[in-house]
Amino acid sequence: MQRMETPALLVENLVKRYRPEARPAVDGLSFVLPRGQVLGLLGGNGAGKTTTIAMLLGLLVPSSGRVVALGHDMAKDRFAALARMNFSSPYLALPAKLTVRENLRVYGHLYDVHGLEVRIAELSAQLQLADFIDRAAGDLSAGQKTRVALAKALINTPDLLLLDEPTASLDPDTGDWVRSWLERYRTETGCAILLASHNMGEVERLCDQVLMLKQGEAVDRGSPADLLAKYGRDDMEQVFLDIARGRPLGQHGVPA
Repeated sequence: MQRMETPALLVENLVKRYRPEARPAVDGLSFVLPRGQVLGLLGGNGAGKTTTIAMLLGLLVPSSGRVVALGHDMAKDRFAALARMNFSSPYLALPAKLTVRENLRVYGHLYDVHGLEVRIAELSAQLQLADFIDRAAGDLSAGQKTRVALAKALINTPDLLLLDEPTASLDPDTGDWVRSWLERYRTETGCAILLASHNMGEVERLCDQVLMLKQGEAVDRGSPADLLAKYGRDDMEQVFLDIARGRPLGQHGVPA
């Protein structure tokens, strides 16, 4: 009998309480992210997305539940998983006084990347960093900073990539460029991606599955096409609003 491949992420009954008496920030979350797929983690502000990502990275200890990343239990063996993971967010600034090249060297050494200068040169060419790779990170435009953040997240050629709003504040052309690059990277490497985004067009384009969060709980899930059909909507932004505003499903799955 053929052995089933270990998923990139296995999350079981994940709970996070910041205070014993408070409502959980994440409440019983479970999902599977297969290798080579993209899972969209959606929800309004305060839905639990950032807390979930922090637990997946081992930055927060869950109150209960389990995270298994790339076959490694994050409670017992997280460093083995972290070596093959990475994370990107435009809201986390790189050291502003270091140049782009110096920043990539720092992160490359943290991940013990072999042939680091070659890897930096590869990323510089692929992500079009050459014109500003020796400029201080604090002097870059928003689009340039996004490309550098992506280069930092790819420095160790990860098998699992966690992305928090990867195209936030970008103009449409640069945003499309980043999405196209991510599509190619996944196709070429088989990397699994967890994507937290408020850009519903991005979600429809990139995601195989979507997990909808509200007040720390998973309230719906499925492929973008399945959710569009279920809610009788033309785009994922309408589905998002139906769920965020608690609109009841009417006859044949169409919100009343």
